[in-house]
Amino acid sequence: MSDDEYTGPWLIAGLGNPGEGYARNRHNIGFMVVDLLAQRIGAKFKTHKSRAQIAEGRLAGQRVVLTKPMTFMNLSGGPVTALRDFYKAPTSAIVAVHDELDIDYATLRLKLGGGDNGHNGLKSITKSLGPGYYRVRCGVGRPPGRMEVADFVLKDFSSAERKELDWFVDRSADAVEALLSEGLERAQGTYNT
Repeated sequence: MSDDEYTGPWLIAGLGNPGEGYARNRHNIGFMVVDLLAQRIGAKFKTHKSRAQIAEGRLAGQRVVLTKPMTFMNLSGGPVTALRDFYKAPTSAIVAVHDELDIDYATLRLKLGGGDNGHNGLKSITKSLGPGYYRVRCGVGRPPGRMEVADFVLKDFSSAERKELDWFVDRSADAVEALLSEGLERAQGTYNT
């Protein structure tokens, strides 16, 4: 079956770490975005045998499975691959929503394919699926001074950042919807600013 014959759902994978202690970390913006998308479609997350939580419904006129891998960030590829296999989805129907260090805070970039840029969640997914999936890259900026990258992404957003966080999560969710309804090029024209 070719990609253009695929009629199943899009898999929208929000990347993050499970557990209350990580819930507001920069590394968990992917979870925040899919949580908002689930609210928008009136769906509740439930545990799936793929070691992920999923919520199903319709978004931007498309069937979607929103997912939060429950394996911790650096093992995200396992659940995403299991869901791909379960729904028989092509890699081109998968969207990873994740934090991105090399983009200023509250800035978005959408793309198809590419490298992992040192992001362990993307590294894990790419190792399992190859690079041909969509990414909604949510900028969190670089760590200040000599702070280690791991320490930075596993910290909560600063009080200054939190003032814009709801808006940023909302805009990121809008970008996912635009990707599904308008395609990559038009969504990039709107959100890659």
